[in-house]
Amino acid sequence: MPQHAELSELLDPATTVLLTVECQNGVVGPDSALPELADAARGSGALARVARLVDAAHASGVQVIHAVAERRPDGRGANRNARLFRAAERLPVRQLSGTDAVRVAAPIEVADEDLVVRRLHGLSPIQGTDVDALLRNLGCRTLVVAGVSANVAVPNAVLDAVNRGYVVVVPRDAIAGVPPEYTPAMIAHTLALVATVVTTDEVLDGLARAARVRPA
Repeated sequence: MPQHAELSELLDPATTVLLTVECQNGVVGPDSALPELADAARGSGALARVARLVDAAHASGVQVIHAVAERRPDGRGANRNARLFRAAERLPVRQLSGTDAVRVAAPIEVADEDLVVRRLHGLSPIQGTDVDALLRNLGCRTLVVAGVSANVAVPNAVLDAVNRGYVVVVPRDAIAGVPPEYTPAMIAHTLALVATVVTTDEVLDGLARAARVRPA
């Protein structure tokens, strides 16, 4: 676990971006297509912690990017090469472009300066999307990743970011997956090998400390 000074250095608001992963109504909302995952995200407090991270990012000048997964009603461009994709086509709630299902879920607040990146294919919020180009144009060096799920999208995002040269910070209590006991095991045995794993409170404290030492 990094010391306070080390974490504050990593979380310089000028070079840090917060990425929220699939925190959308159709995934973590009350009418989710994946109620077990929604229950895990809400019941564990992970979704509320993502909202706290977003609020702190807004307050400290850290850029926020919301990564949303969606599909066209006709399914054009969507993957069908894995069981996960085929199952998604049969769910009663579909993540259709322009619907409430693909809006960022409460209690997360989306500010005017936030960027929302939508993808129609694949498993990763980064691979094959605009996220990497946006991060580079923003001067990002540290990417904070939070959201769902610990099963697929979050580890994809973390590994893709590391492969592209970013330092990744993972607030372990702002991530959820199913079953709930899988999340800490995946973080400990996979993400901790490539990312700085901390708590939400430690990220909030690091952002506050970094903001205090930033030149006026």
